[in-house]
Amino acid sequence: MFNSDKKWYKIGETEAEFQWQSNNMCVIDVAGKKMTLAKHQEGLYAFAYKCPHASGIMADGFVDGMGQVVCPLHRYRFNIKNGRNTSGEGYYLKTYPLEQRADGIYISF
Repeated sequence: MFNSDKKWYKIGETEAEFQWQSNNMCVIDVAGKKMTLAKHQEGLYAFAYKCPHASGIMADGFVDGMGQVVCPLHRYRFNIKNGRNTSGEGYYLKTYPLEQRADGIYISF
């Protein structure tokens, strides 16, 4: 669905350009905004740089087998696709839409 309120930014040509950590996550800077990218089951996902609970750096956490991104500080879990808190604390992790187009990878916010 097209939303004219959001701007799309090209973040790279391919996934290989990013500096992936061993946990398949990395930090990117887009228009002065830090975000986390994660690879999980052949998908690419973007979400907030810091956990909404205690500002843990999300790229220092991991993605579990259920597709939940886990904060490294207190192990709060969030659905990698929609940011919903799945461990019961009631927080929400901001997620960002990504598109893989013929000419590269784009993120919107």
